[in-house]
Amino acid sequence: MVHFPKEPIYEDVLRLVRLEGDIADLEIEGELPPEMDGAFYRVHPDPQFAPRKPGDQFFNGDGMVTMFRVKDGRISFRQRYAKTDKWKLENAAGRALFGSYRNPLTDDPSVLGQHRGTANTNVLVFNDKLLAMKEDSPCLAMDKLSLETEGYTDFDGEMTLRTFGAHPKIDPDTGNLCNISYAAKGDLSRDATYFELTPGGYIVRRAEFEVPYYTMLHDFCIAGDYVVVPVSPYSSDMSVLEQDRPHFYYDRSLPSYIGVMRRDGDGSDMRWFKQDPAVCSCHVMNAFQEGTKIHLDTPVSKIGSLPFFPDKDGAPFDSELAMTELSRFTVDLMSNSDTVESITLLGKAPGEFPRIDDRMAGKPYRHGWMITYDLEKPYNGPPGPFAGVINSLTHFDVVSGTEQSWWCGPDGSLQEPCFIPRSADAPEGDGWLVALVDNHVTNYSDLCIFDALDVAKGPLVRAKLPIRLRQGLHGNWAAGALLAA
Repeated sequence: MVHFPKEPIYEDVLRLVRLEGDIADLEIEGELPPEMDGAFYRVHPDPQFAPRKPGDQFFNGDGMVTMFRVKDGRISFRQRYAKTDKWKLENAAGRALFGSYRNPLTDDPSVLGQHRGTANTNVLVFNDKLLAMKEDSPCLAMDKLSLETEGYTDFDGEMTLRTFGAHPKIDPDTGNLCNISYAAKGDLSRDATYFELTPGGYIVRRAEFEVPYYTMLHDFCIAGDYVVVPVSPYSSDMSVLEQDRPHFYYDRSLPSYIGVMRRDGDGSDMRWFKQDPAVCSCHVMNAFQEGTKIHLDTPVSKIGSLPFFPDKDGAPFDSELAMTELSRFTVDLMSNSDTVESITLLGKAPGEFPRIDDRMAGKPYRHGWMITYDLEKPYNGPPGPFAGVINSLTHFDVVSGTEQSWWCGPDGSLQEPCFIPRSADAPEGDGWLVALVDNHVTNYSDLCIFDALDVAKGPLVRAKLPIRLRQGLHGNWAAGALLAA
């Protein structure tokens, strides 16, 4: 019998769930707003089988998709694996066949050339399907209600790229899905493609470009007529794959960049604005256009903020320099300079997993939210990556510069929030915030609903789960009308 290694990514705060199931009516504390109608989808990595060897990444687990359906004052729960090609092949074999995170050299010979994707990074309802995504593979389509897997989709031949980014943006004016594919021509390649899919699933825009160096092109933004692509100094090379080291390393000798190009072009107008010494960002909050200037808001750190992607030169991880703070990059398209014009601090509370009212994507906006780190608060739970650190939920008013936070208590942590508008035409920020709050002492998770503009008063509603869900990555809300389409 194969056992999971005694490693932090499988134990304590990251203990495995590996559970599919349904609960028709969750126990609720508080009063659910009667007008709330839709579903909150989220996904976490949850390996079906023990890995082929110790030392793997948390990000290599099979995608486990959760749906919380909210309607008529009730919340139901449904959870299913995203049954990728990898999941099906391993399920039939009864053991792991694919090796280390993003390293096909470590796979069993029987699966060479097969898609390695785990669909464990993000989920979004689009084109009448639930899309489950991971940036190193095609897009997986699932039934938006039953969560049954339909398989990888090429959108009826429209998508010919072998990778589909995990952080698409929906243009609030057109409804188009805007996304980036990278390393589609092969492992470690520098190619990237920006594309837009109409709500009917047809490609209407496509622009190809090259990044300055191979990197983890994890997130991006639209900004009016432009695409904004942050590049942080995470890179890799063939020796990493041959030696089976963590796929990315932080290379402090590389600058960081902000790439800007027109959305309706072919990519030849891409401009790279350099920031040196480099700063690191993994997720973006929003970007917008102001005359000839482009502003990008993102949490940034002075060095690599991801301890599981080590320093290329072996320098120890510095948690203080790795702290991420919400900041605004500004570049001027009329400038002859190829450097970032300015970086301005937007918030005091350090944190990650930024979210906005998605109706403001690519537009000037006011409200944003993140899970943040209050290092002065106590923690009573078991050890583990980031345990006791991601303990607060913060609302940032980026216009007034004010912020307010809610602390989840000494026993647990929060997962990524998601904004729910009160109605389709409600003012920006008028609605609720939903987030999972995990108790690492009792081993339960609550789905909590907050007043989005008054998070400091705590949850209005707690839907109580009989289990604790694993730390998730990303998720999105789908309004009831979208579920009925």
